[in-house]
Amino acid sequence: MAEETSAKVPLLADLNRRYSIEDISETLPKTTGYGTTEVNPRFTRKRLLIVGSVLMTELCERLTYYSVVANLILFCTSTLDISSTDAARINLVFSGSVFIIPIFGGYIADAFTGKYNAIFGSGLIYVIGLVLLPASAVDYKAWFGNHNDISTETRRGFFISSLVLIAIGTGGIKANVGPFGAQQVENLGPQAVQSFFNWFYWFINVGAIIAYSGVAAVQQDVGFDVGFLIPLISMIIALAIFVINKSKYNSSPAGGSVLQDTIGVCCATKCKGFNNARNNNGGKYSNEMVDGVIAVLRILPVFLFVIMYWAIYAQMSTTFFLQSERMDIKVGSGNVPVAVLNIFDTIIIIALIPIMESFVYPFLERIHRSPSNLQRMGIGMILAAMSVFVAGILEIYRKKDISIIGQTLGGDTFNASSISVFAQIPQFTLIGASEVFTSISGLEFAYSQAPEFMQGVCMGLFLATSGIGGYVAELILEIVVALTGSNPPDSWFPDEINDGKTEYLFFLLGILMLVDFVLFVVVAYFYKYRKLDKDEAEISESTQDKNCVINENVEITVPQHVVVKYDNKEQNITTEM
Repeated sequence: MAEETSAKVPLLADLNRRYSIEDISETLPKTTGYGTTEVNPRFTRKRLLIVGSVLMTELCERLTYYSVVANLILFCTSTLDISSTDAARINLVFSGSVFIIPIFGGYIADAFTGKYNAIFGSGLIYVIGLVLLPASAVDYKAWFGNHNDISTETRRGFFISSLVLIAIGTGGIKANVGPFGAQQVENLGPQAVQSFFNWFYWFINVGAIIAYSGVAAVQQDVGFDVGFLIPLISMIIALAIFVINKSKYNSSPAGGSVLQDTIGVCCATKCKGFNNARNNNGGKYSNEMVDGVIAVLRILPVFLFVIMYWAIYAQMSTTFFLQSERMDIKVGSGNVPVAVLNIFDTIIIIALIPIMESFVYPFLERIHRSPSNLQRMGIGMILAAMSVFVAGILEIYRKKDISIIGQTLGGDTFNASSISVFAQIPQFTLIGASEVFTSISGLEFAYSQAPEFMQGVCMGLFLATSGIGGYVAELILEIVVALTGSNPPDSWFPDEINDGKTEYLFFLLGILMLVDFVLFVVVAYFYKYRKLDKDEAEISESTQDKNCVINENVEITVPQHVVVKYDNKEQNITTEM
C-alpha cells in the first residue's frame, strides 16, 4: 500500500511558468545511503562547500603526513645516527602501521563515536605527535642556550613516540575521512561517489606535491627543526577547516560495530557453514548480516593479491630514496631536495586522473569497452612491476660512475654518481600511473562490492592491504639480508648500497610482482561482481539516464501531479496553481 502525502510547491498563477530546481528541491523527498538518491540529484553550492571542506582537510592532512615521511630516512641517518638499513626498516614499519590502524579507527567510529568524532579525535592525537617530532630535531643549544641540550637517545625517544602518535592519528583519519566524504554525495548515485573518490585522490596528491617539493627542501637545506614545524601547522589548519562546517555535514551516528558482528558471524559458523549463523536456523544474526559477511569474504582473495603491489609502492620512500641520495642532486648552482622525485609520482596522478575521468573512461564506455575495476587494478600492477625493473637497470649504470665524493645532504655525506637524480623520473612516474589504476579502482571496488553497512569494513580491509604491503616489503628485505648477508660486495642490501648489488633486489621485486599479477588475473577471472539489490538497481539506472543529469541552470516544468518512487514507496506530490 503506497503512502500518500502532499508536498506543496509555491507557484504563481501561470500554469506554464518554468521553475528552477532550487524552487522545488526542498519539497521533494530525500534519502541517504549508498544506492539511494535524491529525486533531483545535483551538486548545489552548499554541497560543493561541504565536499570542498572534506577535500581540503584531506589535502592538509596528507601534506602533513608526507612532510613527515619525505625525509624520514635522511633524518634518521643524519640526526639520530641510525644506519640506512635500519632507517629503511623504521620507514616500512611506520608506513605499514599507518595503514593497519584504520581497521581499529573504523571500528571505533562505527561502534562508539561516529565518523566525525573519530576524525576529530584522531586529529588531536595527530597534533600531539607532531609537537614531539620537532622536539626530536631542535638544536637546543641554538634555540635555548649553550647549557640546554638533550642526548641522541632522548631524541630517538621523542622521535619514536611521535611516530606512534602520528600513526594512530593519521590511521584514524584515513579510516573515516574517505567514507565520510562519500556520505556527502552518495545520495547523488554511484557516479557521484566514483567522481568523489577520483577527486579525493587528486587532492591527496596536491598535498603530497607541496610536501615533497617545498617542505622537503626546507628540511634538507634549512633544517629539520623548522621543517618539522610546517606539518604541525598544516594539521592544525586541517582540523580548523574540518570543524568549521560541523553543522552542515551529513553524518550517521555510531550504531554498533559491524566489524564485531562480522567476527561474530564467522565464529558462529563453527566451521559448518554460514547457515548456522542465521537466525532462522537457530543463529543470532539476520540473513542480511550473514549475506554481507559472505560478500566481504568473497572480496578477500582479490585484496590478498593487492598486497604485493603495495610492497612495490613502499620502495619509493625506502630503496628509491637511498638510490636518490647517491645520485647528482645539483641543478645549476643549487641542490634539489632528494625527496623531490616523489612529485613526479604525484604530477602524473594529478594529470592523469582528470584525463581518465573526463575523456578516456567516457570514451571507452561509449564504445562499450569500459574496463572493470579489476581490469584497471591489473593494469596498475603491470606498471608497478615495470617501475622496479627500470630502477634495477638504473642502479647498474649508477654504480659504474661514482665520481661525486662527499655530497652533503641534511648534514650527512654520500659518495654519489654523476648521473642526475632526475634519471629516476621514469620509475616514479610508473608508480604514479599505477596508482591511478590500482589504488583508485581498488577503493571504488571496496566501496561498491559490499552492502552499505559493510562498506566501512571493506574500505578498512583495502587500506590494510597497504599496511601489510609495507610489512611484506620489510620481510623481503630481511629474507634478502639473511640469504645474501649484510656485507658487500655480495649483499643485495648493505648499509652502503654503492658497494652492494641492490639491482638484484629490484629485479626480484619485479619478478614477484609479475607472479602476483598472474595469480590476480586468475582470481579476477572467476570473481562475480555483486548484484545490486532492487533499490540500487533503480537508482543506478536513473542516475545514468541523461534526463537525470541536472545542473544549476537547468529549469523544469512542474506538472500538477507527480508520482515519485523511492525506497519502495510511492510519493504523490501535488502542486497548487
